[in-house]
Amino acid sequence: MIKQKTRRERRITRHERIRSKIFGSVSRPRVSVFISLKHIYAQLIDDEKGMTLISVSTLEKGLNKALKGKNKTESAKIIGKITAERALEKGISVVVFDRAGFHYHGRVKAFAEEARNAGLKF
Repeated sequence: MIKQKTRRERRITRHERIRSKIFGSVSRPRVSVFISLKHIYAQLIDDEKGMTLISVSTLEKGLNKALKGKNKTESAKIIGKITAERALEKGISVVVFDRAGFHYHGRVKAFAEEARNAGLKF
């Protein structure tokens, strides 16, 4: 009997296909976005060294006031803006976008567009 893949398994398959083509470096790190049911997480990653340069999520204590009363898409926009600001502070302006197998729609799209508007190029 043929067993269908779950949504998570399909996302992971897409993610593996994307990651085979995308690689972050010091000059152009990879922006990885992960979305759970409640939260959004973003990281700037240098794949050459295997290091996370910057990480931002909706779980950070300092963001409670900014995220209060916002829906998930608005929270993704705020996280995108903060990610871009922190990257620009470290002197990073050009990145590679890794959507981690999620479709470019909704919160992922909101994150990416806000990061672009704040000054990141990808």
